[in-house]
Amino acid sequence: MNYTTMIFSPTGGTEKAVESLTSKWGQKIHTVDLTNAAIDFSQFAFQAEDLVVIAVPSYGGRVPHLAAERIQKVRGNGANAVLVCIYGNRAYEDTLVELEDAAKAAGFRITAAVAAIAEHSIVRRFAAGRPDAEDQAILASYGQTILDRLESGTEAGTIPGNRPYKKAGGSGMTPQTGDACTQCGLCAKQCPAGAIDKNDAKTVDPTECISCMRCVAICPQHAKFLDAARLAGISAMLEKVCTERKTCELY
Repeated sequence: MNYTTMIFSPTGGTEKAVESLTSKWGQKIHTVDLTNAAIDFSQFAFQAEDLVVIAVPSYGGRVPHLAAERIQKVRGNGANAVLVCIYGNRAYEDTLVELEDAAKAAGFRITAAVAAIAEHSIVRRFAAGRPDAEDQAILASYGQTILDRLESGTEAGTIPGNRPYKKAGGSGMTPQTGDACTQCGLCAKQCPAGAIDKNDAKTVDPTECISCMRCVAICPQHAKFLDAARLAGISAMLEKVCTERKTCELY
């Protein structure tokens, strides 16, 4: 049996949660970076006895479309899949059912599904520091439960969400670039959507940008930023739904 994680984690929160989930597995785990646009995902083919964690953040209650497209290029061949959805303490809505459908379309069998919380990628004061120690302990316990299910042949229960999914919609928050930009090209190289001009890192294509905030998170000069007025508006809206602490869930 081989263990693999397939992770779409532009700002690191999803990756951190998966590390906690798999922390007690005691196995060598191969990682596939779903944010890497240069990878040919059709090269990945699994066996029925393999265990694959497929993890994505929730963007507006949906799977990021790039992640869904890349997952469906993989050949699951009946391998066991653990679905992981990470959200910023608001709601994950139809993310898990959409991820379930994408994984099944790729040929996976669903062993478990997990919803967990990480720092909000746009308004980072919400769920700041999460997954924290409490989350990490819960996720590690889920990891053991998943191994027990694998041994007994138990599949996941009913995964929450709606079909048809809610209408896709993004925050529309395309990062801007300030004068501190040195044209190092790091953001263009690591943009999951290829939305940043490789010849001019100050240019971001709003039609391609998925508002994942990786460029804001990784810029060594802190030259990428969001419009302050729009950010304040989103923050005020989220204030109503993100303040009460939500916890991890296992299905």
